[in-house]
Amino acid sequence: MYAFDFERPTTLADAVAALSKDEAQALGGGQTLIPTLKQRLASPSALVSLTGIADMKGICTSDDGALCIGGGTTHATVAREAADSFPALSDLAGNIGDPAVRNRGTIGGSLANNDPAACYPSAALATAATLVTNSRSIGADDYFQGMFTTALEEGEIVTEVRFPIPEKAAYMKFEQPASRFAMVGVFMAKYTDGVRVAVTGASEEGVFRWTEAETALSANFSGDSLSGVSLSGEGMITDLHGSGDYRAHLVGVMTRRAVAAAR
Repeated sequence: MYAFDFERPTTLADAVAALSKDEAQALGGGQTLIPTLKQRLASPSALVSLTGIADMKGICTSDDGALCIGGGTTHATVAREAADSFPALSDLAGNIGDPAVRNRGTIGGSLANNDPAACYPSAALATAATLVTNSRSIGADDYFQGMFTTALEEGEIVTEVRFPIPEKAAYMKFEQPASRFAMVGVFMAKYTDGVRVAVTGASEEGVFRWTEAETALSANFSGDSLSGVSLSGEGMITDLHGSGDYRAHLVGVMTRRAVAAAR
């Protein structure tokens, strides 16, 4: 790597101030950023670690029943503490990477990075979660804007994620065995007013909602309702692990499995 300044503020205000400096960059768990620095693909003048901000850690339930998770909360903590209130999200978090990744990586860091194969974006989009930053609240439908692209502005920090807990939900991931990233991951969430289905790992544009499946499942919450619904391979990721058509097929398979698990 190369020389850079390192700061570890203990308050959100201090973190925001530190990030206002030229070319400063926030550091969550570092599971993506540190390898990027090692490969010299990024060159911030300073890293501002968010791991010392206690107010950004932990899980609670709001007055309206939403599950509120601090942006600095690790995947391992989400897996452990959300098990009773939101099992599908707990299962998702418990199958991210390996123990080292789960004990260092954070939900806020994952959502800020918005890797096209990351798991959390599908949960946030499928539940219409609200992402709270140091300056505003952003609905998930407006937050995700493409591969590695979000609505976050320069220096903005994801401080909390609020998940409306669904009646039924499940996450199914077909993982790349070496990295454990999702080749295709489908999060399905059923609410009283309908079903939402979000897909990660498949599209060149990053996480997206599969609206045709949502319509079919909202009318009849059964895997059979998806028999005539399919996706085109156009616009899907093609790489050494699978073609766009293969990933499109996997989306259907994983969605049916998610419905079966939720039922």
